[in-house]
Amino acid sequence: MQKKKLLNGTIKRHPDGFGFFIPDDIGHPDVYIPRNSMEGIMTNDKVVIEAFPEKGTERFRGEIIRILSRGTKTVVGRFYKMNERVGAIRDEGKGWGQDLKIKLEDSLNAKDKELVAAEILTYPEEGKSFTGKVTEIIGDALDPLTDIKRVIRSNNIPLEFSKETLEEAKHFNEVPDEKDFKGRRDLRDKSLITIDGATAKDFDDAVYVEVTDEGFLLFVAIADVSHYVRIGSAIDKDAYERGTSVYFPNYVVPMLPEVLSNGLCSLNPHVPRLCLVAEMLFDFTGEMKRSDFYEAVMESKARVTYGEAQEIIDGNEVEKHSHVKENILRLSDLAKILMAKRFKEGSLDLEIPETELVIDGAGVPVDIQRSERLFSHRLIEEMMLAANVGVAKFLSSRNIPALYRIHEPPNEMAIRVLEKYMANFGSKTKLGQGKLQKRLTKALEEFENRPEAQILHILTLRSMSQAKYSMNNVGHFGLGFEFYTHFTSPIRRYPDLIVHRLLKNQVMPNSGYRLMSEDDLSTAGTILSAAEQRSTKAERQVQSIKKARFMEKFVGQEFDGMISSVAKFGIFVLLREYDVDGLVRLDDLGGERFEYDEENLRLVAKRSGFAYAIGDKIRIQVAAADPELGQINFVLAGLEKEESDEERTSAQATAESFLKKLHGQQKERSGRPDRRDKRDERRDQGPGKRRGEREERREERGAFAKGGGRKDSRQEFTKKSKDREEERPFKKDQKSKFFGDSRKDEQGQREKIHKIEKQYGFKPGAREDDEKRGPDQSLLNMILGPEKYRKSEEETPSKDKPKLSKKLMFAEQSKLRDNDDYSEKNSDSLKHRTPDRKDSKKRGKTANDRGGVRKARLSSGRGKGKTR
Repeated sequence: MQKKKLLNGTIKRHPDGFGFFIPDDIGHPDVYIPRNSMEGIMTNDKVVIEAFPEKGTERFRGEIIRILSRGTKTVVGRFYKMNERVGAIRDEGKGWGQDLKIKLEDSLNAKDKELVAAEILTYPEEGKSFTGKVTEIIGDALDPLTDIKRVIRSNNIPLEFSKETLEEAKHFNEVPDEKDFKGRRDLRDKSLITIDGATAKDFDDAVYVEVTDEGFLLFVAIADVSHYVRIGSAIDKDAYERGTSVYFPNYVVPMLPEVLSNGLCSLNPHVPRLCLVAEMLFDFTGEMKRSDFYEAVMESKARVTYGEAQEIIDGNEVEKHSHVKENILRLSDLAKILMAKRFKEGSLDLEIPETELVIDGAGVPVDIQRSERLFSHRLIEEMMLAANVGVAKFLSSRNIPALYRIHEPPNEMAIRVLEKYMANFGSKTKLGQGKLQKRLTKALEEFENRPEAQILHILTLRSMSQAKYSMNNVGHFGLGFEFYTHFTSPIRRYPDLIVHRLLKNQVMPNSGYRLMSEDDLSTAGTILSAAEQRSTKAERQVQSIKKARFMEKFVGQEFDGMISSVAKFGIFVLLREYDVDGLVRLDDLGGERFEYDEENLRLVAKRSGFAYAIGDKIRIQVAAADPELGQINFVLAGLEKEESDEERTSAQATAESFLKKLHGQQKERSGRPDRRDKRDERRDQGPGKRRGEREERREERGAFAKGGGRKDSRQEFTKKSKDREEERPFKKDQKSKFFGDSRKDEQGQREKIHKIEKQYGFKPGAREDDEKRGPDQSLLNMILGPEKYRKSEEETPSKDKPKLSKKLMFAEQSKLRDNDDYSEKNSDSLKHRTPDRKDSKKRGKTANDRGGVRKARLSSGRGKGKTR
């Protein structure tokens, strides 16, 4: 067992209050920092921690020892006037831990809600408060929805509610009427609680569990949206058109008006709310013994965040939730039993990290991090899965047309490709033998706690078909359930609202809720599946745009990363420090020519055998970031050039290529001894030495090819290549007489001129040995055109131009706008490409097969998994 150790690194503060520590030591895994050690710590602070491994796992937990330096000096946000003496900039991104207090005398007379820049004066440490002063008044708050509105409009997502809907919403009260309680079970004495993300505003599920002699009696209470949203009403029509709420950073396009989504239908603490309850009894092995469904009235006893629930599960005291502590611990026990049963029966456990965008009050991304999956997330997921399965089984037992959440098995080709990926990583498991879910789980377990695990989980998810809504129940492959539906989120998913109405029709025969025809259900399944895919696409696009906007400030800087995907047009690299991926184009991979090895799914250098494969670690430089397109381009770190590529026409590029080719041929000829002389020399050396030379070259090639990108092999190959270059008699200061300079090898020039005459049908004119004159006028006129040449003479000499990165300038100028193959647009979903080898026009086109199980989402404003 490893001992405690001191580590230096950077801290990332999660909205729930706990932290994630990224060590400076690349070889050490990230470290989880609990809430009680994050007091006064802000995102991007440099700290020293004491790290120690958790028992039975490879995960590390740590305690902060001291702060080395602060990562945040100034902040930007809206200024809020609190009283006559103090104002504040709110911690909207949850990256500071508390609001920044500003005395009015230090506010530069900023108006309420005006956008300001502020300098931090004191940090919240050693009893000090978090204070600052306004240094600049920017003006009216910039619209944080500029990027979001564009995505909303481009995806045809309804943004405004109809006038009729807004009129109907005015008639709802802030609290339920007493008459609505009639006929409902009263659960207000039960210690039901909500567990959600710190930034969540709508709470549509509450949970409570009791332990009996028979097992665990679980209550899952879901907001009774169907009571307020009647079929055929304006609110219902708008909700059906939207299909789902769409969650963006710091902004939501809701499915229902706010009076319902954040009011009557939100299970806020300490107020009565109408709900639909799934009451289920599980034995101590996790088997459901019976279930009951009914309308009720409840009152949440606490609004608990995931971080607070985790603290209680870990054995720490959270004083404000001491009255619900036992309920949380019982829920934890039941969740562990249900998880063990589910995985034993073949449910896939895909850990796909979600992206956490930290946005300031102006809508500007200030940090990007991977969401941390705590056990408290799994806890609430298991309760929701249990309720969804219970309702699906009940509806199926009634033999009525219903709407199910289905996930079909992946096709055979996708599994073969995935098996090939895993074999390249070293997996020994064959996916074609036995139950596929169990084989996949076994294969993924081989890579547990290894850097490749995250990539393989993503590749596995990509190989799956996409989950959807359908009346034809074929089960859920990813979860391993024969019966599954969506019941637990009617505030933000219309399919759940349909299921509520169908359920009420069966448990409350005289309620007035009616069944749906098979045709209507089939149509609804198609429309609502499309609405879900539309919202997922929009959320992904905004993430790409915000990531690109965030990376703009890092253009030119270098980062460590891992190759997450390989395609014919380049490699995608996932950064270690930020949850950001970008493209290194094929042309930017160095001087060698790389080819796509479809059999082994990698890019291989044709000459040397050097290869780029998924999982390889690599250091890159940020070349360009385009927020408009949501694209980020990388180049390999350390590649430089002397001249800028600005305003280079295609003719110039062709001419440059032509001239480089001629120079290269001349260098090769002048630096290489005559073949006859070389044969004579080798003859004099004898067969033994010649055989030794062949073996040496063979060893060089073998060592480099087997290296597969390893640094030592590459360095050895480069060193030997340089040694051979130094032995050549070619002098670097020699230039071709044909291009304006004298050269000793006149025979080589005559051969060059003869070759050009034969290939291009013209003879160069007489030239003088004058360096200032430059290339032959007629040649340049032919290649560049006389007007372009005159212009080029007036430009600044290349020696006076700033030395810039060749790849940086190229990527920044082209931005890949003319590359049709670049269709993935750097999305964090890491889409794969499906080749069509028969039709050349279809080769290399992308296909978005991302689907399957989505784990808990921790993005700002959502805080819940799609399984809920």
